Amino acid sequence: MKQHIFIFLICLGTTLSGWAQTRVTISGYMRDGANGEGLIGATVQIKGQTTGTVTNEYGFYSLTIPQGNYTLVYQYIGYLSQEKAVTLQANQKIDIQLSADQVQIQEVVVTETRPDNNVRSMDMGVSKLEMKAIRSMPALLGEVDVVRSIQLLPGVSTVGEGASGFNVRGGGVDQNLILLDEAPVYNSSHLMGFFSVFNPDAVKDVKLIKGGIPAQYGGRLSSLLDVRMKEGNNKKFGLSGGIGTISSRLTVEGPIQKDKSSFIISGRRSYADMFLKLSSDEDLKNNQLYFYDLSAKVNFTLSPKDRLFVSGYFGKDAFKFEDASGNSGGFKMNWGNKTGTVRWNHLFSDRMFANFTAVYSDYDYQLGVLSGSQAFEWTSHIYNYSGKADFSYYLNARNTITFGISAIRYQFEPGKAIPKSEESIFNPLELAHQNSIEYAAYIDNEQQLTPQLSVQYGLRFSAYNYLGAMTVYDYVGENNEKKVPVNQRTYGKGESISFYTNPEPRFSLRYNLNERSSIKASYNRMAQYVHLISNTTAASPLDVWSPTTNNIKPELADQIAVGYFRNFKNNMFETSAEVFYKTMKNQIDYRDGAEVLLNQELEGDLLYGDGRAYGLELYVKKNSGKLTGWVSYTLSRSERKIDGLNMNKEGEAQWYAAKYDRTHILSAVGIYTLNKKWSFSSNFSYTTGVATTFPNARYEVEDGTLVVPHNTEGTRNNYRVPAYHRLDLSATLTPTKNEHHRWKSEWVFSIYNVYAKRNPFTVYFRQNDENNASKIQTEAVRLSIFGSILPSVTYNFKF
Repeated sequence: MKQHIFIFLICLGTTLSGWAQTRVTISGYMRDGANGEGLIGATVQIKGQTTGTVTNEYGFYSLTIPQGNYTLVYQYIGYLSQEKAVTLQANQKIDIQLSADQVQIQEVVVTETRPDNNVRSMDMGVSKLEMKAIRSMPALLGEVDVVRSIQLLPGVSTVGEGASGFNVRGGGVDQNLILLDEAPVYNSSHLMGFFSVFNPDAVKDVKLIKGGIPAQYGGRLSSLLDVRMKEGNNKKFGLSGGIGTISSRLTVEGPIQKDKSSFIISGRRSYADMFLKLSSDEDLKNNQLYFYDLSAKVNFTLSPKDRLFVSGYFGKDAFKFEDASGNSGGFKMNWGNKTGTVRWNHLFSDRMFANFTAVYSDYDYQLGVLSGSQAFEWTSHIYNYSGKADFSYYLNARNTITFGISAIRYQFEPGKAIPKSEESIFNPLELAHQNSIEYAAYIDNEQQLTPQLSVQYGLRFSAYNYLGAMTVYDYVGENNEKKVPVNQRTYGKGESISFYTNPEPRFSLRYNLNERSSIKASYNRMAQYVHLISNTTAASPLDVWSPTTNNIKPELADQIAVGYFRNFKNNMFETSAEVFYKTMKNQIDYRDGAEVLLNQELEGDLLYGDGRAYGLELYVKKNSGKLTGWVSYTLSRSERKIDGLNMNKEGEAQWYAAKYDRTHILSAVGIYTLNKKWSFSSNFSYTTGVATTFPNARYEVEDGTLVVPHNTEGTRNNYRVPAYHRLDLSATLTPTKNEHHRWKSEWVFSIYNVYAKRNPFTVYFRQNDENNASKIQTEAVRLSIFGSILPSVTYNFKF
């Protein structure tokens, strides 16, 4: 710890040199001239020099330079650049509004930043998708999807269709920090993973960070998915939406006070259940299968130095099956996210920007049988209450220092089961609530040492306190058996049970070989204090989350990465090659036969060990022209070594493939603009099959009338399902209208799974239908979610 602080102070000390000249600061906001939205990642450059800066998440910039005469260049891809001659003798505030480039806007641009940003920026392992590109890609049943789009980027995968979440560089779905306007989202999927919870009409910016994560962020091992909602048009009212195959959506936005405040409300709902009510079949009439979400945001400019943002998200998935005959009792489950965010931006000076945030998040899920002797209802919640203060100090043109503090209060309600009928065989059961607090403080500096060499170094210090009221145990026993609780201890409300601290150093380096190429390297340590406990290949909304306890230790990861970045043909093409190696400690798995749901002694079924992931990521992207898109390829491995699993003859644990390990991942996206009316797009993906455990023996019970497949060697993930590959196509028709006509519309035609590939989701084993015990055979069955072509039509409009 002392060494990390000493190194940091040495680097920080070098930032104080060169102050003999009188310096002044120019600052302000860069916004879209059409709707007043802040432009994230726009650039401010001194013409003829390498000196410049970029805007933050709220469109704010600050640049401190010596007094003198300059020409400032304001740029943002897809917008007309502005040049402004200034004489700087004192601090100045200049707000800029950029207009969309009507020539470029006819082509789909797949990046929002300056064309050479991938070479010049400190970003490494960072992918940023512009919403116009996401909307242009083929969609499943016409539903544009943020999460499905990022799965086409290098280093990102999923275990298959119908799986919640995504995996990044060999990590689990719980190892991704997903933020919606800075509020955590625990489950990012609708309809069991087919769609994401993010309404594309409400989303402004999407950024995925896989490596070189700044010290500002923590709490997860693998990645940060930062999703920012639109602020709303502060100049005029607007209406937009779409009618699709599976859902429809509507967005309303406009000024509250022109140029000073605005609002946006965006809603979406699927409607398959509405058609069920028209059925004459009573079994179908009362069934439910739908999702909805509602996003809302308001913002106010309180003064030239103060802005206030209030945003919220409410989403739900519901599934209910009723048996009209009353034989089965029916079944239901539902889950959803609720978030609320309040943010206050304040300028303490032209060089000090601050953001204060308060966040509320609730993830809840329910499961139940509707009637009969097995009728019950199980509910669970995860509540987050958090506050943080983030500061950015623009010391000079070569140093930007960020620092801040945060605290998160976790409240876990793991499960409460209530019988729902008098004849129910279940007794009421409620697992103990769990409470904890996570604290963090950080400081980070992005520094340009020379015109060629820049570094970013920082230190995050996190602390975690597991709190009462709670009765806790230690668990003892063999790793391959259920452990028994011992040493019972009871703690009062708010009393500390376990306390953990972790220093999390971060370092990134960029060296420009020339104007078109650079080499980057990064290292980061991450700590994670909440964990997903899942005993299925594909995580589901009903999996159990657990905080770090006296038995479950914080997960830790160290990742190093090195990359080469190069652009070609005046930044028309950008390419990159990155290699990474990541080690993980305190990884969680479960013993064979573990019970996950409503298990009061769940910690006795858990096993712990190490993880590692390593790989190569290649990326080629075409940024401009009629044809744009990218090709990405990932070669990687993700492995685990858990005490009690995959043991050799000497009783030592051996490495085995993680359930989400995929050796080869290939994706290709193409977007072609034929003319003002027609554009076409396609994407192709190929991935190695996921790892799974196959039996090598079977138990025969009751004279062979029941066959139970069994793995006698205790090996995990000893087989792979066949490879996955799929091609999707889409075409967009934009009817020609007078350019002054306010009503704009488009038709989107999509084909998902063009050649009807029956991709395996998993393989399971069962006995065949033979009744003769002497002929009983165990057969493998491939389960596929989709096995046919899925066409769709969507009508989008904007007014």
